Amino acid sequence: MSGKNTIGILTGGGDVPGLNSVIKSVVYRATEMGKNVVGIRKGWKGLTNVDTSETGESIYHRELTRDNTRTIDRTGGTILHTSRTNPSRVAASKVPAHISKDRLKSLPFDGKNYDFTSIVIENLEKLGIGCLVAIGGDDTLGFAATLSRNGFPVIGVPKTMDNDVAGTEYCIGFSTAITRAKDAITRQRTTLGSHERIGIFRIFGRDAGFTALYTAYVTGARCLIPEYPFDMAHVSELLLEDKHHNESNYSIVIVSEGAAPKQGKVEEVGEMDAYGHRKKVDVGQALAKELEQRTGEETMTSDLTYDLRSGDPDAMDQIVATTFANIAVDLIRDGITGRMVGLQNGCYAHADLPHVSAGARKVDIVTQYNTERYRPNYSSKLGAPILFNRA
Repeated sequence: MSGKNTIGILTGGGDVPGLNSVIKSVVYRATEMGKNVVGIRKGWKGLTNVDTSETGESIYHRELTRDNTRTIDRTGGTILHTSRTNPSRVAASKVPAHISKDRLKSLPFDGKNYDFTSIVIENLEKLGIGCLVAIGGDDTLGFAATLSRNGFPVIGVPKTMDNDVAGTEYCIGFSTAITRAKDAITRQRTTLGSHERIGIFRIFGRDAGFTALYTAYVTGARCLIPEYPFDMAHVSELLLEDKHHNESNYSIVIVSEGAAPKQGKVEEVGEMDAYGHRKKVDVGQALAKELEQRTGEETMTSDLTYDLRSGDPDAMDQIVATTFANIAVDLIRDGITGRMVGLQNGCYAHADLPHVSAGARKVDIVTQYNTERYRPNYSSKLGAPILFNRA
């Protein structure tokens, strides 16, 4: 395949609803323009591990057509599969067997990990791919930015339930996540009321509290977010206040996984992944134990994490995913690369690919969060973008 006529596409990091809508829409728009599309399987692992000396499709790449993508947008997940592979940090123990010793010696090595950036570019060129569409969060898009700086054409599409990618007000997966969280909390109100308990709902949000904040916005609950360390005594007072003013005698707090008390921090456990992240200790369980000791009330803890990323996308995510995909292909058509599609000031736009050092976009606690009441701010919304704060 000719590089100028072939677009590659991959999904990296955690799956979210809407990924297949991007894949399908890229294929449909690209084929309208007479271009071919190659899907890279297993995220960046597909471009570090592929053996391009093999002919035809492999476990790491496949041709995508209108026929084999026609119905994929009806389901969640990603037909291309995904991984948390970081080509800049490939562990010596995970080097593919087909990489020669001489080639390995030519790669940057820090004593533990190899930098496979040059191999990724070589593999893209050998696969005949002229431009790559990378769908992912800040980790996936951070390496996409690395490829772009090294001269390979890339377009980024942001996805994450955390909605925290720098440069965009919206990431695919966010609307479905808060819709599912709202539904789950609404269902569990009956149990909380029946047993007169304090409900603690742990939700994704390692570095930013958007998912907790907007779930709280539509459920009327308290929320604790990473951007503002909480005071345990004050949280206890507020939840008791809510409970005693509720005729069903229950209260609710939504907790980001990265939320931490002023008096301490949330510990991390396990091995670091390829991007240097470790898992957070369950703050919901820790909060429940502390609340029971302070208030004497019974608690009920629910983990609203992986369930929110499963299944098909809601209408908002499908609309945004389809539109992001079409903008991405239009940019490629116009010779514009090294950019990420997104939303800014409530409008579709494109921005710089986020650098690996950019970090997560954060909730503005001055305008969006009531730090005294641990609630979203509902006032002063005139002129603001619908639902989302500015990028």
